[in-house]
Amino acid sequence: MVRRSLAHPDQLPLQFDSAADLERLIEARVAERCAAQTLRWRLRLVVIETVLFSALVAISGLTLGQPGWLVLRATVLIAISCFLSGMLLVWLSIVSARLLDRLSARWRS
Repeated sequence: MVRRSLAHPDQLPLQFDSAADLERLIEARVAERCAAQTLRWRLRLVVIETVLFSALVAISGLTLGQPGWLVLRATVLIAISCFLSGMLLVWLSIVSARLLDRLSARWRS
């Protein structure tokens, strides 16, 4: 029985010499996708943290009966400081990951 290919006739055939080549290609693509999604998830976490802390300050200030302008000012200050500190941590984690990559590459060679 002759097995027919499921690929479209116009598609270029992908032929790999071994399973190791295919595995290497898959791992490279997965690594690229993970690296791209990592930054997005870090930024999402910083934004979520900023919104939560700002809401917490606003709700607690209003609950305690503080003046509206004071609550608004405190909320804005907390939001700015939380966002900037989160971005600083994201930047530091990126820099430290690159530094560790360089050091491990030197150590291996």
